[in-house]
Amino acid sequence: MTETRPSGRTSRRALASVAAAALIAGGALGSGYLPSATPAYAQALPKSPIEAPEHPPGSFAGIVNKVKPGVVSVKVKLDDSASSSDDEDGPNQGRNLQNVPPQLREFFKRFGQNGPGGMQPQHQGPRGAVGSGFIISADGYVVTNNHVVDHAKTVQVTLDDGRTLDAKVIGKDAKTDVALLKITEGSNFPYVQFGKAAPQVGDWVVAIGNPFGLGGTVTAGIVSARGRDIGAGPYDDFLQIDAPINKGNSGGPTFNVNGEVVGMNTAIASPSGGSVGLAFAIPAETVQAVVDQLRTDGKVARGYLGVQIQPVTQDIAEGLGLDKAKGALVDHAENGTPAAKAGLKAGDVIEKVNGDTVDSARELSRKIAGMKPGAKVELSYLRGGKSDTATVTLGTMPTDGTKMASRDEDSGNGQPRLGLQLAPAGDVGLSDQGVAVVQVDPDGPAAAKGIEAGDVILDVGGQSVSRPADVAAQIRAAESNGRKAVLMRVKSGKGQTRFVAVSLSKNAG
Repeated sequence: MTETRPSGRTSRRALASVAAAALIAGGALGSGYLPSATPAYAQALPKSPIEAPEHPPGSFAGIVNKVKPGVVSVKVKLDDSASSSDDEDGPNQGRNLQNVPPQLREFFKRFGQNGPGGMQPQHQGPRGAVGSGFIISADGYVVTNNHVVDHAKTVQVTLDDGRTLDAKVIGKDAKTDVALLKITEGSNFPYVQFGKAAPQVGDWVVAIGNPFGLGGTVTAGIVSARGRDIGAGPYDDFLQIDAPINKGNSGGPTFNVNGEVVGMNTAIASPSGGSVGLAFAIPAETVQAVVDQLRTDGKVARGYLGVQIQPVTQDIAEGLGLDKAKGALVDHAENGTPAAKAGLKAGDVIEKVNGDTVDSARELSRKIAGMKPGAKVELSYLRGGKSDTATVTLGTMPTDGTKMASRDEDSGNGQPRLGLQLAPAGDVGLSDQGVAVVQVDPDGPAAAKGIEAGDVILDVGGQSVSRPADVAAQIRAAESNGRKAVLMRVKSGKGQTRFVAVSLSKNAG
């Protein structure tokens, strides 16, 4: 089974293995296996991009020579609050692995965290880890991954010229896995620049980093895909590259052929822990936006709408009369939030933000979170088949985060004959509004949609219901209007609401 792993920290055990292999191959580390440090200071890199060739370069040496001085190795000593596996790799602090797809759970587990027989390894002396980073200014600001420096007691960076300097953590953002450091001594550091445009699939890229503690390692490949969601966080939007990336590369840069940073290497998918050509990098525009806030405020403040949303699936689109399954469906707007004040309601489908199309609920979350609190945003939405707009002044996202988008159940072939016994919710003491589900046929279409006894149907086809007859009437109305599905908003026994789309059939009674 393929596992997805963060590529950042390398354990002392892994480093010892590499060192042992070096001794066997070369006799001794001092016999020329590793180059000696040069006393010459690297100069500041040119501010103008390197001229890109019109065809793939025969050699990447020109690019590497220009940018390699701006790449650093990051060495961390962990504090006492770190768990016994925090000197390994992976940003899993505070995450519930049961909410992660099974094929990606290993992304959040530390590599090699268990010793023989499943016992935790014994640690002697200070525990530490290594990763990669890159300098973005002459005064020594360094960008790396949050999971590289999380729980750091002390941080040091090693430059390409061999100098090892102390650094401090300026700020961290766990949701995007970005951290900003500042070298505390020296000046006039070599630095690299962020790219001004996103790379295209097929573009050449060069990665430089510190795999397995072997600093200054260069690999090359192409951009394999964009917009990857690997389940790492709420704002996943990774570049996928095939340049070989391994443990210790986390936080290191990916360059285009102009010598500009287009991504920060963060994770790999691998059955063994080593590179198989599936690496993931945070896009430069995301890194730069987060770093700008960390540099100014030491923290990240995100825009906040205050809506609970879910994806528009194909059957939900049919229930709403939409041509395509696009946009973000509003489950409800929290009371007193910017969305509620702007008049957004359950059942609205947000289609655009400031004129830019919203393809999915996740994309809406990324767009809003990428804006600062107080910003005015124009939302285009669909309500009852009619388009409308609302101007919203964004609030500040609560520090504990907003609720994750709830998801519709897996599609089934629901019929107007739902397999439900219904009653007014007030008659059975469940609620003062809606229609209560008293009994569910386990073989019926409603059961396949996850509807259970004790749930309350709040509205059908956008209309509130209070009696079983109201439910039947709305289903007939949807059928007579040529709808292929009818949309119901259901409140569970735990108080959570969601939309459920049930397909219609002409032969249903």
